[in-house]
Amino acid sequence: MKSKLANIFATYFGLGLSPKAPGTMGSLGTLPLAYALIYYGGFWALIIAAVIIFILGVMATDVVIKETKITDPSKVVIDETVGQLLSFSIVAYLDIDALVGSQSMFFYLIGFVLFRFFDIFKMGPVKYFDSKVLNAYGVMLDDVCAGILAAFVLWGVWSVL
Repeated sequence: MKSKLANIFATYFGLGLSPKAPGTMGSLGTLPLAYALIYYGGFWALIIAAVIIFILGVMATDVVIKETKITDPSKVVIDETVGQLLSFSIVAYLDIDALVGSQSMFFYLIGFVLFRFFDIFKMGPVKYFDSKVLNAYGVMLDDVCAGILAAFVLWGVWSVL
């Protein structure tokens, strides 16, 4: 992957270049993508997009790591994109109307907050991939784990409502 294209993709089209909270900006920027994927393609579109973005994200992140010589550059936020998408996966599978209906903004807000919580506080497998796997896979997989943890908690919220 060429350097310019890798940087554009890894920064999620520049959101990672935000001087304040680039990870939060990447997560926020993912919400319209998540909504569109779920609205037009449902659960499977969400999952397929997450897998494709993960694969391309590993490739792009690897280029940026080699260029910057930093194991987890803050400008790389494509990992947040994958994790944020995954945070809606269980609810999208069980009840697509919750994510496209009148209550959908509530679930997107809760999913966003939960994903950021697990991404920032790095518990369990999130911490392992963040601190032990110091390459592009580690950058991506800690957010995959944060997204999966957020998905389970969002499922819990959905199930009590």
